[in-house]
Amino acid sequence: MQNMVIQNMPFKVGQTVAIAGNNTPNAANFSVNIGHNDENYAFHLNPRFDACGQRNTIVCNSLEKGCWKEEVFPGGFVTLRKCPFCLFQIIIKLTCGGFLITLPDGFQFTFPNRLHADEYSYFCFVGDVSIRSFEIY
Repeated sequence: MQNMVIQNMPFKVGQTVAIAGNNTPNAANFSVNIGHNDENYAFHLNPRFDACGQRNTIVCNSLEKGCWKEEVFPGGFVTLRKCPFCLFQIIIKLTCGGFLITLPDGFQFTFPNRLHADEYSYFCFVGDVSIRSFEIY
């Protein structure tokens, strides 16, 4: 399990973050987390290839004061299929109402901004993934 943290990089309403990476061989799952710190994630994206009793599932959630909220299952997993060094790009736009996520094949879904902030500056990547590029625009 790998961890990568990016701090003090403002991500504001109206901006988009593009994350490119690849799954590690025999990946079980990984997560992309956006928030204020490791106790407060406004957005948690967790593709589960075979983890937590779930297979081929995308789970989204938020973490507030160290407590997880209700999980959301948006679908769209097919674009993050498990394969050694499978390349992907995930696009996340922060809007007034929440996060607009675009997966590699163009599948889109929204997730509410449960922490109600208009700026986040903490990004954490955990699990079976290597991040190749990270860009806010």
